[in-house]
Amino acid sequence: MGKSNALGAWGEEKAARFLESRGYRILERNFHSRYGEIDIIAEDDEFLVFAEVRLRKTSRYGSPEATVDLRKQEKLRQTAELYLQTHETEKQPRFDVIALHAKDGMDTRPLPVHHIIDAF
Repeated sequence: MGKSNALGAWGEEKAARFLESRGYRILERNFHSRYGEIDIIAEDDEFLVFAEVRLRKTSRYGSPEATVDLRKQEKLRQTAELYLQTHETEKQPRFDVIALHAKDGMDTRPLPVHHIIDAF
């Protein structure tokens, strides 16, 4: 696993633990479809959450959450639709973004987490 892949996997793990600490139950990680991937699928009492995790070491090129552009949002929507076709739920679907600011990479302590609920 390359350095950036390891950092990405580390970030996704931190995001999953963050959600669990707030009462969410993780259902899937790295759900793939022909359209793309959803990093985390989780649920709480009311919502089925499709979460995109974004990690940046610097804000030089913008915030992590700003990188979830319209094209990426559409891929996430299409992938979520495919997930919902095979996983019935009564819960309301929602798209969140979890932005991690890891200025020191995996050594960042504490790790600032910005959870954007209903991001798009």
